[in-house]
Amino acid sequence: MKIGIYGGTFSPVHCGHLLAAREFVRGTELDKLLIIPAAQPPHKEMQTPVSADDRLEMCRLAFEGVENVEISDIEISRGGKSYTVDTVTALKEKYPDDELFLLVGTDMLLTFDRWYRYTDILSLCNLVFVRRETDSELDGEIFEKISFLEKQTGRKIRHIKIDPVEISSSELRQMLQDGEDTENYLPEKVKNFIKEKGIYTK
Repeated sequence: MKIGIYGGTFSPVHCGHLLAAREFVRGTELDKLLIIPAAQPPHKEMQTPVSADDRLEMCRLAFEGVENVEISDIEISRGGKSYTVDTVTALKEKYPDDELFLLVGTDMLLTFDRWYRYTDILSLCNLVFVRRETDSELDGEIFEKISFLEKQTGRKIRHIKIDPVEISSSELRQMLQDGEDTENYLPEKVKNFIKEKGIYTK
């Protein structure tokens, strides 16, 4: 069985996440995709504090009814900083006979060799990346990084092409705080949840 891993803060989860997830399932022919909200990302501070439960619920609402997708609280339940190597190790123990695929965006790909125990991560799973931007100036840097990682680990890195939704969670948080229209970027149920809970607007 092929199992995908898509982690992140998801604060908030948006249409770009959904598009990437669907193309990840399709492009890698996954049998299951695990959406895994981080408890505490090790590489960044969450500037707008939103509870783990709220981020988990937004993921459930956003991906409700999407085929082959499951929401996992493995990192939130573990607590503390969410190191990918710990998550992948735990999933490999749970699914010893299955093939694991880890999805990252361009920013994460370009810094992947600075991740904690990154070679161990790539010994346990396949790395897949999607570009969430259209900046061609990054092409050379991306090519160099992929070549470096493949030589270091002997693992082939797969690129899934999508028509990117050029919006980030941080931009959406600012838009929500400023009262701007986010209609085109947030799933309806997520938008309603944010409004009902009053998060990102304080």
